[in-house]
Amino acid sequence: MNFELTELQQETQRLAREFAQRELLPNARKWDEEHRFPREAVQKLAELSLLGVAVPEAWGGAGLDNVAYALAIEELSRGDASVGVIASVNNSLYCDPVLKFGTDAQRQEFLTPFARGEKLGCFGLTEPEAGSDAAAQRTVAVKKGDGYVINGSKNWITNGPVADAIVLFAMTDRAAGHKGISAFVVPTSTPGFVRATPDRKMGICAAVSCTMFFEDMVVPAKNRLGGEGDGFKVAMSTLDGGRIGIAAQAIGIARAAFEEALRYAQERKTFGQPIASHQAIQFMLADMATEIDAARLLTLKAAALKDSGVRHSAESAMAKLYASEMASRVANKGLQIHGGQGYSKEFDAERHVRDARITEIYEGTSEIQRIVISAALLKE
Repeated sequence: MNFELTELQQETQRLAREFAQRELLPNARKWDEEHRFPREAVQKLAELSLLGVAVPEAWGGAGLDNVAYALAIEELSRGDASVGVIASVNNSLYCDPVLKFGTDAQRQEFLTPFARGEKLGCFGLTEPEAGSDAAAQRTVAVKKGDGYVINGSKNWITNGPVADAIVLFAMTDRAAGHKGISAFVVPTSTPGFVRATPDRKMGICAAVSCTMFFEDMVVPAKNRLGGEGDGFKVAMSTLDGGRIGIAAQAIGIARAAFEEALRYAQERKTFGQPIASHQAIQFMLADMATEIDAARLLTLKAAALKDSGVRHSAESAMAKLYASEMASRVANKGLQIHGGQGYSKEFDAERHVRDARITEIYEGTSEIQRIVISAALLKE
């Protein structure tokens, strides 16, 4: 197995790392406190081609692979987890399904400007009564003439308040269960598309999200993504890739927590010596570093499998499960190493704990990941 990164992958990693160091780290705490969408930083991401990393150049992207994408999301998330997930949603949850399932006409209109970063996309699967159980969708699309009339709602839609289009899932045949779900790509300017006020959340506060309502919203049939009834397949395929992005985000959060804890442990003194000289602290740091490296290897394996074109559902689920739970463990240890200072908003340790927690929930909870993994094992 070759663990060496290609020159392009190393260059992408370096580009994202330098951007995070320069633009994100100095501002992350302020954006978090103000619950402010970092619009200027996102525009600069577009200039660096980091909003369509794995999209071919012909469709406005950087034309790189998913390993490069995972490395970029890790670096961005080390600087600011909110910016990491903003980029992840546009790359994985919006651009990827339009690229994979869209027609050339749909790609021209709904992929190219988004991969270039001229516009921003979002993904609408979750509903108040349909989170882990995607087949419990209540949003309905009724065929009428050469289009569909959509009524319903979606919630917790990351990028929702600022998005220009959404990959939206709705029931076109309730009796068919998950086989009755269809996918659409819809401009957020469509009449009948209503956004609620942005959510107030525990973490990733600069990655704005909201509930959306669809009130007799008419969508042309040409905006359907894939065939009628293909929505569940579109969603599951998209989430397989999206979990790589969230795993990478979790690694970035953990790295930030670890690096700050390591630095603090070398500076903070107790009993006349740096706390890094105490074995209790050394063991925590050793565990943190080991877990981060293990999570990264799982994530890059899943990304490499996606690049090779083989099914990677179990591997993506393993990466997302381990990396997200690892991030919470590492962030909590980082706070513990900071002691009382870690509980203060004067330090970033508490933010990392808050940011890490969501990675165990969105794009499939840890429990869902375990279902995906065990299902794959039992098929063998």
